[in-house]
Amino acid sequence: MQIDRDIGVVGLGLMGTAIAHRLLEHGYCVSVWNRSPEKYEPLRRLGALWSDNPFDECRRVIISLYSSDVVAEVVERMSSGLHTEQILVDTTTGEPSDAIDLSSRLAERGIHYLDAPISGSSEQTRRGESTVMVGGEKSDFDSCADLWPILGSRVFHVGACGTASKMKLVTNLVLGLNRAALAEGLVFAQIIGVSAEAALEVLKGSVAYSRTMDTKGRKMIDQDFHAQARLSQHLKDVHLMLDAALNAGRNLPLTQTHAKLLEAAEAAGFGELDNSAIIKTYDRSH
Repeated sequence: MQIDRDIGVVGLGLMGTAIAHRLLEHGYCVSVWNRSPEKYEPLRRLGALWSDNPFDECRRVIISLYSSDVVAEVVERMSSGLHTEQILVDTTTGEPSDAIDLSSRLAERGIHYLDAPISGSSEQTRRGESTVMVGGEKSDFDSCADLWPILGSRVFHVGACGTASKMKLVTNLVLGLNRAALAEGLVFAQIIGVSAEAALEVLKGSVAYSRTMDTKGRKMIDQDFHAQARLSQHLKDVHLMLDAALNAGRNLPLTQTHAKLLEAAEAAGFGELDNSAIIKTYDRSH
């Protein structure tokens, strides 16, 4: 099968930039767009092309934006470029029902849509180590077979459109709680006279181990909050989880507590820092 090497990338946040890097490394001709064009400059030096409307120029376009609302706004703004048999791969973590609605509206125009959120930080994605969950028609999934190994080391086609967005919320719920538990464990260790370094080493070799310890443990100890995934972005996802549970008439007690911690961190000005900065909320606890 001949591979279409022309790919559009809409959105150059942490994740979109990591995706564009991966595509360029694998020999794709990448046309990018972002609301703030200055983020394009580092990618230009690597060979990326600027496009005022990647939908107009590429049969396949990867979308990586902040939320479902932003995706809908940008797709509408660039709708003149949409064309039949196009495939949009939306890696945004958003509201599952919004993904379903957008898919239906695009299908009326003969445009194919896959919701394909990525589980992993931008740094993990940059190294090809993330997990990708994909919802949508299996034939559309197969049409992007060349892209999946670039976007992640593990790829799951999980069902109809919207299913992947639901699965991403599930994975983010557990991942976020792992991160919060690690932060509290490291703080507790220090409270009782155990060094955080020693605690992390033992935790990583115990049944309490999670991969979060590899990616965030050292960052928490060193207070290195250079953003790989921003705290405010995860708080947005936690609110989606709580809304989904509320709509089903259920509660998520641990996630509610987690939301309060993240809200406190955001209020303290840590929202743009890496999500490992949740440990800083304990500096303000009494």
